[in-house]
Parts: sequence; structure tokens; C-alpha cells
Amino acid sequence: MSTSRRTDPATERLSGWIRPVVDAAGYDLEELVVTPAGRRSVVRVVVDSDEGVSLDGIAEVSRAVSAALDDNDGDLGRTPYVLEVTSPGVDRPLTEQRHWRRNTGRLVTVAVGPAGAAEQVTARVQEVGAEGVTLAVEAPGKPGAKKRPPTLRQVLWAELGTGRVQVEFGRPGAAPDEQPDDDDIGYDDIDEDTEDIDIEDGQ
Repeated sequence: MSTSRRTDPATERLSGWIRPVVDAAGYDLEELVVTPAGRRSVVRVVVDSDEGVSLDGIAEVSRAVSAALDDNDGDLGRTPYVLEVTSPGVDRPLTEQRHWRRNTGRLVTVAVGPAGAAEQVTARVQEVGAEGVTLAVEAPGKPGAKKRPPTLRQVLWAELGTGRVQVEFGRPGAAPDEQPDDDDIGYDDIDEDTEDIDIEDGQ
């Protein structure tokens, strides 16, 4: 299961420089967006890993990407730009198998079923495998009625739509040491962790 996006030649060229650096740091390049902003551009790099991304990790990737862009400064035409390295926010759509794997145990909303007959469900991700995902689907209920237990449902990748993580406070089953701290940054902690580096004329 994957979604493809068309990219312009300049972004593809940047990706060729940035992706190897992000891979070498132990992260996945989730998104690369170049946005014009007046006389300069904003280069937004979104990275993630199975262990999440800490603030130190963001800083490490920022320095490595900045160095890679400096090495290719001539190819950039010395155009002023701002480098922004972030981790995915809680509203990041789940489109790849690794996204689902990293959100095992989370509550999500997703359309499941064959094309033309898919239904929107709210479910907790129980297990992620090569064939698909096991979901604990919550039964719809009326306000005030006794909540029924969820139903396990195995969904093939071909019948799984784009998922959205639901923000929960006091997530069921979370151990005390799973609660976020200042150095443990994940999907539920903040929308984004960002380090900006203002780079102009090769400085």
C-alpha cells in the first residue's frame, strides 16, 4: 500500500542529495517539500524511524542535510533558502506499511473493504504483518448505551485505506514508562518537532 506524489525536477534533485544523508543517520525520508517564500525558499524535510525522532536526532539530521546542501551549493544557484527538519505530526496520514507498524496500539480511523464497498471504522491497530493489518474494530453505539467489546478484523493491504491516528489522553494499556518525556518525541507528543537553519549564499 503506497501513495505516489508527482515531484518537480528541482525537488527530485534535492531528494537525491538528501535521502542518502537521512538514510545514513538511520531515519526514513517521509517527505520533502520546497516552497517559495518571497526571495527565498523553504526546504522542508520530514523524517521518522521505528523508534521515533528525538530533538537531538532532529538537530543531527539538520546538520547533515545542511552540509549536503552546502556541498551542492553551486547546483542550487546560491539561492537563499531556509532548511526546516521536522518529525511527522499526529495528523500525519498512515499510507505506508511502516506507518502502520509504528502506530501499533494506536486508535485510528480508516476505510476498510473492497473498492466501492469500503466502510469507515474506528479501530485499534493490533498487529501489522506482511499480508495486512489486524484491527480491533470498535462497535458503533448509541450515547449512554453500554459499550460493546471490539471485534478483531484482519484487513489485507489492498483493502486498507489511508489511516488517521486519533489523539487519546490516557491511552489504554500504556505503561507508565511509555508516557512521553522531553527526550522522547512521537506521534502523540506534539504536532511537529522542528529545527530551522537559515542558509543564505552558502553561509
